[in-house]
Amino acid sequence: MKKSIANIITGSRVAFSLPLLFVPITSAWFYILYLFCGLTDMIDGMIARKTGAVSKFGENLDTVADFVFMAVCVVKLLPMISLSIWLRIWIAVIAMIKVINIVLGFIRRKELMALHTVFNKTAGLLLFLLPLTLQFVDPTYSFTVVCTIATIAAIQEGYDTTIKANDK
Repeated sequence: MKKSIANIITGSRVAFSLPLLFVPITSAWFYILYLFCGLTDMIDGMIARKTGAVSKFGENLDTVADFVFMAVCVVKLLPMISLSIWLRIWIAVIAMIKVINIVLGFIRRKELMALHTVFNKTAGLLLFLLPLTLQFVDPTYSFTVVCTIATIAAIQEGYDTTIKANDK
């Protein structure tokens, strides 16, 4: 396995996600670490493509790093946000759809897949921006927008990994 700067950047997202669990959400350290993790997510793939270092390992590492960052944020942020039960159920349904997509994709293609569709990237960007807006926007509105895009992304991902997989 060839080491690349892109994989080091991706790996740093995991390393800097974990300390988020131990710093107060309103602290400067939280925002510094949070923004750093977001920046690494934006540039790792671009650097891999520019340096010719795109690899299956890098793609999988990116998926793992995204999952760790997301899981840390969910653990850290959801308890402090007052959301209605219908929004919490909606978030759980999206998560279940994503898990089903991963399982079906693995069954059909014999590999773990995470599609980087426009809707998935948009949902990811909106989800990343969400904590930065909590002091200015009612969470019910912002979560509704994010959940709508995430639902479309999950359905599209399911279609692409199962229905389109049959066409190949």
